[in-house]
Amino acid sequence: MRAQSSATTPTPVAVPAARTRPPASEGPQLSPRGLLLAALGVTAFSLTFPATAWGLEGFGPWSLVATRSVLAAIIAGACLLALRVPLPARRHWPGLSVVAAGVVLGFPMLTTLALETSTTAHAAVVVGLLPVTTALFSALRVGSRPSRAFWAAALAGSAVVIAFTVTQSGGALTSADAYLFGALLVCAAGYTEGGRLARVMPGWHVIGWALMLCLPLTVPAAAVALAHEPVQLTAHSVTGLLWVAVGSQFLGLVVWYRGMAAIGIPKASQLQLAQPLLTLVWSVLLLGEQLTPAAPLAAAAVLVCIAVAQRARA
Repeated sequence: MRAQSSATTPTPVAVPAARTRPPASEGPQLSPRGLLLAALGVTAFSLTFPATAWGLEGFGPWSLVATRSVLAAIIAGACLLALRVPLPARRHWPGLSVVAAGVVLGFPMLTTLALETSTTAHAAVVVGLLPVTTALFSALRVGSRPSRAFWAAALAGSAVVIAFTVTQSGGALTSADAYLFGALLVCAAGYTEGGRLARVMPGWHVIGWALMLCLPLTVPAAAVALAHEPVQLTAHSVTGLLWVAVGSQFLGLVVWYRGMAAIGIPKASQLQLAQPLLTLVWSVLLLGEQLTPAAPLAAAAVLVCIAVAQRARA
């Protein structure tokens, strides 16, 4: 009997040990695929301000915002209908309403109004503050608790981005700042709620249903705005409208929410530290703006901060 008990005792000890290893190595914060998806989202978003500036060359601000939402909703609705995606559960609709209010309506409307009087460089300040604000909303909403090293890297990166973008705009505050700070708050709330929902449903379902939820508002708003604001269909205005509708409003958010679900909201938000610098690069190539020699130094500093934040354990 003793021989049998000694022979069988190692088995229950070995099995739990083998089963506890995979979760430790498969944490969502370490997913290369999640990092890639979030990075693709940031790249798509970095083109939003230059594309909006192009769109404003031929559309009024209200026409541009409403029309982009309607076009994105048509694409999303076609995908949902073709794949016969069922309606979300009732408990998810409040969260989808937050996504709709913040990402579909609030952020595009406020930033478009700001870009009427602000340069893309100045508007990039709001994107520099967005990662920290999103991490803060995440801590309050979903209970995430990033480490001190994470917060230090996030704050340092945000400080670099803010200093750089403010320098690029001459350091002067404009009347558009109220729009930009409002956009910062509503977008952070939408990102956080969308990242939470993307854990229980595909990311494209999140933005797709949020766009559909806004259709009763955006369709009449687009009709009224297009009737009262002048429209000039040029290559720039049409291209800008199509990008903010398809790239920024739908496809970019699809990969962004999937990335946040894979690696966590705080870590994904830190990739946005590179977004203002990417926006400035696109502004040079597409809008003819000029960068100072400080751009490469700021880019290097931001990349260091991103690397530190990605390695910091939540």
